Amino acid sequence: MLHFLGWLFPSFNFLFYDSHVKEWVDELKDAVYDAEDLLDEIANQDLQRKMETDPQTSAHQVWNIFSNSLNPFADGVESRVEEIIDRLEFLAQKKDVLGLKQGVGEKLFQRWPSTSVVDESGVYGRDDNKEEIIKMLVSDNSSGNEIGVISIVGMGGIGKTTLTQLVYNDESVKKYFDLEAWVCVSEEFDLLRITKTIFEATTSRGFTSDVNDLNFLQVKLKESLNGKKFLLVLDDVWNENYNNWDRLRTPLKVGSNGSKIIVTTRSENVALVMRSVHTHRLGQLSFEDCWWLFAKHAFENGDPSAHPYLEAIGKEIVKKCQGLPLAAKTLGGLLHFKVQADEWDNILRSEMWDLPSNEILPALRLSYYHLPSHLKQCFAYCSIFPKDYQFQKERLVLLWMAEGFLQQPKSKKRMEEVGDQYFHELLSRSFFQKSSSRNSCFVMHDLVNDLAQLVSGEFCIQLGDGWGHETYEKVCHLSYYRSEYDAFERFANFIEVKRLRTLFTLQLQFLPQSYLSNRILDKLLPKFRCLRVLSLFNYKTINLPDSIGNLKHLRYLNVSHSDIKRLPETVCPLN
Repeated sequence: MLHFLGWLFPSFNFLFYDSHVKEWVDELKDAVYDAEDLLDEIANQDLQRKMETDPQTSAHQVWNIFSNSLNPFADGVESRVEEIIDRLEFLAQKKDVLGLKQGVGEKLFQRWPSTSVVDESGVYGRDDNKEEIIKMLVSDNSSGNEIGVISIVGMGGIGKTTLTQLVYNDESVKKYFDLEAWVCVSEEFDLLRITKTIFEATTSRGFTSDVNDLNFLQVKLKESLNGKKFLLVLDDVWNENYNNWDRLRTPLKVGSNGSKIIVTTRSENVALVMRSVHTHRLGQLSFEDCWWLFAKHAFENGDPSAHPYLEAIGKEIVKKCQGLPLAAKTLGGLLHFKVQADEWDNILRSEMWDLPSNEILPALRLSYYHLPSHLKQCFAYCSIFPKDYQFQKERLVLLWMAEGFLQQPKSKKRMEEVGDQYFHELLSRSFFQKSSSRNSCFVMHDLVNDLAQLVSGEFCIQLGDGWGHETYEKVCHLSYYRSEYDAFERFANFIEVKRLRTLFTLQLQFLPQSYLSNRILDKLLPKFRCLRVLSLFNYKTINLPDSIGNLKHLRYLNVSHSDIKRLPETVCPLN
């Protein structure tokens, strides 16, 4: 199974280009889900047998409860196993026809290397950030003889490179340092290329494009930096390997006291690996600054006064950007020379991934591309959360555990500790952000939420009022906000869904208790035999039916803040 999961998530890199690959991925997901369900059933049967033979348990009671359970050698299980194996083998052959190779992803989009050149007139809202970084650059805050490393961390498109360009070109900075060098590192940490670029920027001896001897370059670089106070910018760093960084740093140590390195990265782990003396977490622009950035690119001379009827629509579009400079700039450029209100309104109503010539999601997809497979799965699951939804780390970890997303640790770590590690990995890479209004909660940026919905596709959905969909058969994870009274009709379209794994009630603060139709509990719930997560949070009256004991895969049940008096005895044997 792990072999096929290894194919599943790298292939997401192709989803944005080829409909045939998307169809193949959906088929593979279907097969993997079916295989997981069957393996879980067999594992449950094995557990029940152990409980039956354990003299410390009420074996006969347990066995009676599970009298209708699966026998691995009966009820057609063997044929189901063979059918799934045939499907997986067919899909493995089909991948060769599609030209897919494990661990190899198609390059997402053309990324030009950054340079130190900046148009300062097009930058808004970064004066305070600039002054803070400059103050650290010209102060002696390094540790001993070590070079002071300042890391600028933030999500893709937040403006890390632009801020660094402003700092790099500031006159006070240029006067303070003897030498300066700018290197766009990007995804591949090419030690030879980086060393060569630094050497060429800090010496007047000409280009070394024909020199590929790392030892020669490091010796010469050491000579050119000896006793000099230098500023080195390493832009767009992804490397989290300490040994790579240590090899690069070795010839730099001869620089004069006060030498500094600025690192821009999406990951706080990079900042830790590079032993940063300060980590500057770059936040979103204010609405006003984001609006003026948008206006500069959307209107002639950046002046919206000539088109007042577009200004109101434009400000609603800027709200969608949620302070992300790349989004404001891209959408503004997309609307330049468009003066019809319906064209602007179309952009406002469009999903971000449907927009033409869109650089926003490709920039964010790059972060997703670099996630390991197990984190991609955990992130995609977060598409059950609506935009601006505040969630708790502990609750999300429990959901991941229930869905089986956490890899069994080889050490003595508890699964909760593994989930905590996964969560902080996503947090450090800016997929999650701390809530500004509730200290114990986290949120996703709206555009990161868009990305989660894009990669999860039709398998994760949020049920809203008036929500419609062409097909429900692929739905595995369903979330919804409670209404005052949740009638059976609201969920009737899901009665034929075969593999629903998540039925999750989204929590709203200060919303009073709701009522839930008994028909949902008695008629609909028993049909969701693959259910792993069931949240019936804050319903006023709930009488869970005995048939809940037939939900053999159920691992998470939340009936908190409800008026439930007791749980059926059939719940007890569920694991």
